[in-house]
Amino acid sequence: MKLWGGRFAKGNDRLMEDFHSSIGFDQRLCKEDILGSLAHSAMLAKQGIISEEEGEIIAKALKEILAEIENGEVEFDVAAEDIHMNIETMLIAKIGDVGKKLHTARSRNDQVALDCRLYLLKETDNVIALLKDLEETLLSMAEEHTDTVMPGYTHLQKAQPVTFAHHLLAYFEMFLRDIGRLNDSKKRLSVMPLGSGALAGTVFPLDREFVKEKLNFDAISANSMDGVSDRDFVIEFLSAASLIMTHLSRFCEEIILWSTGEFAFVTLDDGYSTGSSIMPQKKNPDAAELIRGKTGRVYGDLITLLTVMKGIPLAYNKDMQEDKEALFDAVDTVKGCLMVFKPMLATLTIRGEEMRKKAEGGFINATDAADYLAERGVPFREAHAIIGNIVLSCEQEGKALKDLTIEEWKSFSPAFAEDIYDFIAIETSVRRRNIPGAPSPEQTKTALKNGKRRLEEI
Repeated sequence: MKLWGGRFAKGNDRLMEDFHSSIGFDQRLCKEDILGSLAHSAMLAKQGIISEEEGEIIAKALKEILAEIENGEVEFDVAAEDIHMNIETMLIAKIGDVGKKLHTARSRNDQVALDCRLYLLKETDNVIALLKDLEETLLSMAEEHTDTVMPGYTHLQKAQPVTFAHHLLAYFEMFLRDIGRLNDSKKRLSVMPLGSGALAGTVFPLDREFVKEKLNFDAISANSMDGVSDRDFVIEFLSAASLIMTHLSRFCEEIILWSTGEFAFVTLDDGYSTGSSIMPQKKNPDAAELIRGKTGRVYGDLITLLTVMKGIPLAYNKDMQEDKEALFDAVDTVKGCLMVFKPMLATLTIRGEEMRKKAEGGFINATDAADYLAERGVPFREAHAIIGNIVLSCEQEGKALKDLTIEEWKSFSPAFAEDIYDFIAIETSVRRRNIPGAPSPEQTKTALKNGKRRLEEI
């Protein structure tokens, strides 16, 4: 007989039993479920709803069950449907009728909401720790490359010279915002829903604050229907996870491009590359490509839960059982990608000379030439047109800007003088970009110092 089966004249069809059961995936909530039950039983005993002795018997048995699960001694039962009823069934088998009292003043609706919040609080901290580890790597690599000049791109065309450190620090900022989003989400995540019951609370005199303190939550849910009927805290995590994957995917795309012969900016470590079964010369960036591919998987998890939640009325509906597989998949995917990405990045061989060589081409210093004229009183729009004409002429003649004679420069504008050559040098271009947020070595060193401080504070 099901624990809920008193009202039913016959059991579920076997097909329905398999379809309905969630134990195949929600068993990973076993520790959270038992922690919640320990806090709940302690509160029941404190409030006199069960006796102190009964509370102690329940607590001892729950701890034994957790140890048995962690030791691999437990085989979960599909017929018991989910992790909540599997553990309760084990409890009753272990201590008899006393075990049947645990579910007093509680529903699986508020129980699963509690378990999900406990699980996600733990995993949010785990993801933040992995992101911080990646941020340390980015700062360390950037420190080594404050003077490593490389081309910066817009539209995947050479635009202006930057440094490799500046490029790395752009991703540092993205991942720092990801950490901030996760930390901010914990304000809404750390809310204790137990006591909401099925949807309307309970007639028993529960001490919800006691349970909140026991489980280290920051607040209790203010509305019993809301406490059991929303998964916006999961959606918020999946949204933040999707942005983390967006940033990882963009970075991976660049590493993939940089490792090609056409760019040759970096060489991937053998430990994070694979070969071809037919082409012996190949060294494929499979780790980066897999992370890029898995991004769509996490996006799918977000869309799954948004779609599940968009049309269900208050309060709990069985549709919400679909939240856990999407959540678990996103957590596993993001953590797995971060664990691979960090060492893949750290073991890159940076080919600074090749970066510098590629920065010379493509008229990457054209904006500097326009700025040269603007500094000498030529209106910028006019300066822009003059340099555009010079670039067109150089393209037709197969020249770079540095190849022009001073007479050729002056033929376009009398404002040019001999110092134009130093002004448009790549290193000068980077060094003169010396305002906060810009790529000059001086500003980069300040950014590194500030980055370390901000990372410690977050």
